[in-house]
Amino acid sequence: MTSPALLRLDRVSLSQRGQTLLSNIELSLAPRQIMTVIGPNGAGKSTLLRLALGLQRPDSGTLWRRPGLRIGYMPQRLSINPLMPVSVSRFLRMSRHRRSSIKQALARTGIAHLAERPLHDISGGETQRVLLSRALLGQPELLVLDEPAQGVDITGQTELYELIGELRDQLGCAVLMVSHDLHWVMAQTDTVICLNQHICCHGHPETVSNDPAYLSLFGRRHAEAIALYQHDHDHQHGMHGEVLSGDGSQPCHHNHQQDGRHD
Repeated sequence: MTSPALLRLDRVSLSQRGQTLLSNIELSLAPRQIMTVIGPNGAGKSTLLRLALGLQRPDSGTLWRRPGLRIGYMPQRLSINPLMPVSVSRFLRMSRHRRSSIKQALARTGIAHLAERPLHDISGGETQRVLLSRALLGQPELLVLDEPAQGVDITGQTELYELIGELRDQLGCAVLMVSHDLHWVMAQTDTVICLNQHICCHGHPETVSNDPAYLSLFGRRHAEAIALYQHDHDHQHGMHGEVLSGDGSQPCHHNHQQDGRHD
């Protein structure tokens, strides 16, 4: 039996100052599903997240969230005045959650050791984990992540996206995310939404990467970059991204090329 949706958009449209931001959007997000929204700059990706969060209302159509749905939100970035001596734990306490919840969230994201460090004294990757920790404080049933790897180096990106997958498994939450990392989309996402004011195509990552609408937006170079990752191999990937042997039982050594980001 299919679980009831956490979030549904039915023919949702939104315009601002005469400009169409989103047109006739239809999607349904199920529990534990990871849905990644991709698209060019100005495609309406962040607007779609704001609608999901209830920060904006559509001009037309229906947006439904399950009553009482607990949502955790992670913005793209955090701007902190370096003259403001705010520690990581103090920043999280501003959300008025219990200290025990804060300690647990920091432990889940692997940065418990940074609790008393000033925010301006940590790396970009650590800052993103602080923002992810903040999103976890309310035990969310839905994580909404706006380009969570913004400003993070390639190694940190891989680790952060693996962590998001692990959090989905640990918490049983769904994830709605904007991402520019195509390898993450291919490796971990259940459903891809290709957006350019309207939904150009959607479905499993492999299906979307071969869709003419996707190729029209991003070009064959990006599709070929994905294909390098998605090639017909005789191995499987484990839940943490490790490469398994053909029967899926043992790790083995295998290298993938990683050149698939787009603007």
